[in-house]
Amino acid sequence: MATAAAYLEKLNPEQRAAVEHGPAAGPLLVIAGAGSGKTSTLAHRVAHLIAGGADPSRVLLLTFSRRAAQEMIRRVERISAQALGPKAPPIHLPWAGTFHGVGARLIREFAEVIGLDPQFTIHDREDSSDLINVVRHELGLSKTEKRFPAKGTCLAIYSRVVNAQVPLERALGDAFPWCAGWSEELGRLFGAYVDAKQRQGVLDYDDLLLYWAQMAGEPAIAEELGRRFDHVLVDEYQDTNRLQSAILIALKPAGAGVTVVGDDAQSIYSFRAATVRNILDFPGHFDPPARIVTLDRNYRSTQAILAAANAVIELSPERFTKNLWTDRSSGGRPRLVTVRDEGEQARFVADSVLENREAGEALKAQAVLFRTSSHSAPLELELTRRNIPFVKFGGLKFLDAAHVKDLLSLLRFAQNPRDRVSGFRVLQLLPGVGPAFAAKALDAVAASPSPLSALRKVKPPPRAADDWAAFAEVAASVAADAGWPAGLAAARSWYEPHLDRIHEDAEVRRLDLAQLERIAETYPSRERFLTELTLDPPNATSDESGPPLLDEDYLILSTIHSAKGQEWKSVFVLNAVDGCIPSDLGTGTSSEIEEERRLLYVAMTRAKDALSLVVPQRFYVSNQSARGDRHVYAARTRFIPTGLLDKFEAASWPPPSAEASQAKRPIAPVDIGARLRAMWG
Repeated sequence: MATAAAYLEKLNPEQRAAVEHGPAAGPLLVIAGAGSGKTSTLAHRVAHLIAGGADPSRVLLLTFSRRAAQEMIRRVERISAQALGPKAPPIHLPWAGTFHGVGARLIREFAEVIGLDPQFTIHDREDSSDLINVVRHELGLSKTEKRFPAKGTCLAIYSRVVNAQVPLERALGDAFPWCAGWSEELGRLFGAYVDAKQRQGVLDYDDLLLYWAQMAGEPAIAEELGRRFDHVLVDEYQDTNRLQSAILIALKPAGAGVTVVGDDAQSIYSFRAATVRNILDFPGHFDPPARIVTLDRNYRSTQAILAAANAVIELSPERFTKNLWTDRSSGGRPRLVTVRDEGEQARFVADSVLENREAGEALKAQAVLFRTSSHSAPLELELTRRNIPFVKFGGLKFLDAAHVKDLLSLLRFAQNPRDRVSGFRVLQLLPGVGPAFAAKALDAVAASPSPLSALRKVKPPPRAADDWAAFAEVAASVAADAGWPAGLAAARSWYEPHLDRIHEDAEVRRLDLAQLERIAETYPSRERFLTELTLDPPNATSDESGPPLLDEDYLILSTIHSAKGQEWKSVFVLNAVDGCIPSDLGTGTSSEIEEERRLLYVAMTRAKDALSLVVPQRFYVSNQSARGDRHVYAARTRFIPTGLLDKFEAASWPPPSAEASQAKRPIAPVDIGARLRAMWG
């Protein structure tokens, strides 16, 4: 520990107070403002605990993405090496990961104790939608006299009930009022859906938290889990839902060794059942209450941008008090730019982006943010017209691509032949196999104590005769799991001829399968690969992901939700008007309005040097049954009332031209009407 002071030297006093908080001093809440060095502080705290003698294998570090966990692990390893010296062995954090990833590992470990088959498979959202749709059909709910909620809506309602831990009737009233009349039928559907999952040995995404929370509710299991970890640290605590909070409190009811880090002002994911109450109420869960350390020094933005952002969030009626500050005093105030309509908004952004580029600011150092994905449509057309390359966060998700799902379905079916959704999909890849025969074959497999042996004995349709034996053989080979990722290579070799037969663009899709195999090489087993890929998949397929291949630079377009955690030199926020920020759909309750305020705050605090909020004066709306297509006029967002205008620079676009600003010269009157009458005699 001779070098202990060295690895803490770069921390500011508040960061150091959080890092050096002693485990015996009770639970710790770190309120980390935007750009305040949150990740560095948490990584230093973990490293400091290890340097002080904590066993890394007894540290539970929970994040919200696998990439965030990997980045945290890298930082902890680097800082620990500084703290412990070059002769110390490298540290390993086996329990650093996402809530869902850690939950999956613990559930599999305790599977037999809680009545699960350890070989259970995990469905992604699309598979879960398909299964709930099968159950929906079996219950006759797909042929009701009135329109019953679609499968995706049913799954969303189920997920809301599970994650928010609220009764079905309340979930419907709060988030799905148009489905409130189906409460009884939805209750039956969800009960049957749970039965189907348990029969087939599958868990969905929400089960990974639900089962973990149920385990933590059992005294013997809770005691075992609590004993296993000396320290529990949670990143982005403002993004947790009630289940995740319940898990944490059950693991450490007295708060010993607990550290949570987050920012109530950046709680913007209520649509995922996250609740700001978790972080606001955290200190009071313990006696004595948790210590609060506030990080309010910002290392990202100029003071003028922070002053405006602070002023916006200060109007929130309930929050942890903090005012972000920085010693970056250069730069002007954020701009409130008034434009006539969405077309002029698009032209203003395009002009400004190019102007910044000519001044030496790369396109990728600039971002355009918006409340909803559709808000960027006019801008995308303008950027395309003017040959300005851009990347928009979104697009086809990797696991939603048909060819990727086909191959993963084979792996899941081989691991768990009772997984009916995966089996149903992969069997129908064979020519001549339709839904009826696939269902019949899966019935035979499910009824057999040796499912894959039963698969070999099924008599296939004539058209599938040549392919059936090869399919049964590869399923058995993958199930044997003789070596990983050899099993995936065998599955891919079997699938590629079918890929060529099914898809005209097979060559492009083959790149995704190669990517899948490269990803598989980074995992020790098929089970870990399937679990982690389902919980944290790559963003997009090879033909839709990444920046434009022929451009060295590109502008960033992003929803505000997707921009959280990012930063750019210049940021443009579209549609800073009521109806967009806040959204018309986000003004039903005071809590919804406050989340919309936090969204604007998050958008503003992404900017490092320059921030422009654009205010179109009117919009064109279509498909309005009552009054038809028309222009509507908009007002500046309510989150910037008149009292805050001194924090902004008012501007309009386009600026008046030099000619238009000159005094008009007098023009002699002309009687045009007389001329027209004279034309006709």
